[in-house]
Amino acid sequence: MRDKQRLLRTLIEDIVADIDDDTGEIVLVVHWKGGRHTELRVKKPKSSEHNARTSEEALGVIREMAGRWPDESIAACLNRMGMPTGQGKTWNAKRVSSIRRVNDIHGYPSADKDGPWRAMTEAAKELGVTNHVIRKLIKDGILPANQVVDGAPHQIRTADLHSDKVKDALARKGRPCRAGLDDQLSMFPSTYEGGA
Repeated sequence: MRDKQRLLRTLIEDIVADIDDDTGEIVLVVHWKGGRHTELRVKKPKSSEHNARTSEEALGVIREMAGRWPDESIAACLNRMGMPTGQGKTWNAKRVSSIRRVNDIHGYPSADKDGPWRAMTEAAKELGVTNHVIRKLIKDGILPANQVVDGAPHQIRTADLHSDKVKDALARKGRPCRAGLDDQLSMFPSTYEGGA
């Protein structure tokens, strides 16, 4: 590195930088020792331009989720997926909101109790069960649910919550099946016949 610096100091007398407002360029004039000059023109970045940009993948997730989920849920999803902001930071609701405004992405309307979709927690509350029960119903294919991408919150259609399939599954929830077990041998046979 020092050799390169010494070589440049030996060859270059000075460098003059100027801005050409008409073309929007930065003009560098290199004055070489021996009287020669070289002009370099570089496009001047606009005040809003920089290399720290949100990835297209993260923007895609924000676009898909924005109309249905609040900014906090979008931020949590992006963080779970390991997608940093353009500046390499973790997401929060404020940063998601800022990206939405800059990219003209409409946000989540306030929760609509009569709306066609529910989040997992809202669905659990509506059915009077826990999130674990809802997750199991989804896993078992009883309750249809959508995810924008893996790791995103589930979107559950309100009509599906009240289907006969879901009602039947909840009716038998938590009750072990004991029918037809009279002839089954015990796993731990009694060794104390006739008392202790």
